Amino acid sequence: MHLIITDAWMAKRRAIHLSGFALMAFGLAISLSLVLVAAGLYHWVFLKGAREGWPVVGSLVRLVVRDEVAQRDRFLRENIDMMARKLGEMQAKLVQMEALGERVSGLAGLSPAEVKAPPGQGGTLVSVRSLTLEELQTTLNDLERLTNHRTDLLTVMESRLFDQKMRKMMVPTQKPVSDGSVGSPFGFRIDPFTGQTALHTGLDFQAPVGTPILAAAGGVVVVSEFHPAYGNMVEIDHGNALITRYAHASRVLVKKGDLIKRGQLIAEVGSTGRSTGPHLHFEVWVQGVPQDPQRFLNAGETLTAKAPLPATRPTVQASAQASANVPSSAEGSLQTARAPR
Repeated sequence: MHLIITDAWMAKRRAIHLSGFALMAFGLAISLSLVLVAAGLYHWVFLKGAREGWPVVGSLVRLVVRDEVAQRDRFLRENIDMMARKLGEMQAKLVQMEALGERVSGLAGLSPAEVKAPPGQGGTLVSVRSLTLEELQTTLNDLERLTNHRTDLLTVMESRLFDQKMRKMMVPTQKPVSDGSVGSPFGFRIDPFTGQTALHTGLDFQAPVGTPILAAAGGVVVVSEFHPAYGNMVEIDHGNALITRYAHASRVLVKKGDLIKRGQLIAEVGSTGRSTGPHLHFEVWVQGVPQDPQRFLNAGETLTAKAPLPATRPTVQASAQASANVPSSAEGSLQTARAPR
């Protein structure tokens, strides 16, 4: 396209050549300018009419505002209803958690009244009314307080149950030789070497040489040495002044200071020390007094952490008193058993 521009007297002229691309760009610029001017005028007129209350413009503004408010209320209501449904689900789960806490509280030694579930509710649905924001916020606050209380309570239960489990794992209730038969029990017997009455301070398990010896409970190895009477011997401290002893082993697999788990392999059956044949001599000591190991093994899973370990002490004291009526050789055997190291 060629454009020729001249003045009024045709004295000067100027020719402008526009290509197709330039002409298109020029047209788009003109159109955009017109759109911007029209939008500005419309906006100015609309705002002026809204402020001054022109009849037509004011009606349009009220319709637009009313529609926006309705959309916002509808969106808000949908969100509130969704939150209310979620709240109902949370309350149902909380009721289930309370029922679970009530069952667990007995195991943890707590009073069931502390975790008593709320009274049951129900009835026919008569009408449905959506919750307001204030009601929803109040319900959420109540639920938060109740949840925090239940969380604290369950935390206490967990702590107590864990403590009970740890105490139980530290009580020697597991058989130290799984396949061994019981030989000489705890108590007075005829000593196989002297032929006199003597106190047998442990429990013998008859088993072939090399049979695994397992820790009856978790603890720390405090002795791992050879003793003239006990032979290869291992002592494990389980805390609360409770010690187990494993004697006459052919081979010891742990050393002093090792942490031992319940059921861990610690030695192998043998016939070392003062022994007439392959067997495990197993002892349980509480506060420096020998106990009958069979009582611990019989307790098994029924033993609770609440049962104080020194409760069996009177029986041992009675045995010690009975030893006063036996010959002096038995008393010497008891003294030797109390101080093997």
